[in-house]
Amino acid sequence: MTRFLTALIATLTLSASAGALQLIVWDRDLSTKLGDGESAGGRVTVRLAGAYEGPVVVLFAPSDEERARNAFPGLKSRYAGTLVNGQLSLLGEERAAPQSITKFLTGFRLTTNVQVSGQALSLPGLRKTGAPGQNK
Repeated sequence: MTRFLTALIATLTLSASAGALQLIVWDRDLSTKLGDGESAGGRVTVRLAGAYEGPVVVLFAPSDEERARNAFPGLKSRYAGTLVNGQLSLLGEERAAPQSITKFLTGFRLTTNVQVSGQALSLPGLRKTGAPGQNK
């Protein structure tokens, strides 16, 4: 599992070299991709599967340029969270309350555009999910 996660983060890092912060939302087992996002300027567009409810893992990968200028100090590469009814919430610090992805990214001076599909998105690596509430 650790090797898989390391490979995933390395893949994200390599693909982020185009100059944008990227994120991928996975189910807790890292087997189903539930969303993705990429920044352009100070805005992040996040696409999420609306037909999923449950715990998720969100992976972030800043570009080499962003990393070199320390554009996102304090941003970790991995966060736990939940996806319910198209609402993505992240658990930041251990004792902190969950934050919406919009509020979370505001802390890094980014605005967020969230796009939710009523059905499973057509994302590379995304397996079809059932009706809301079936994937808990």
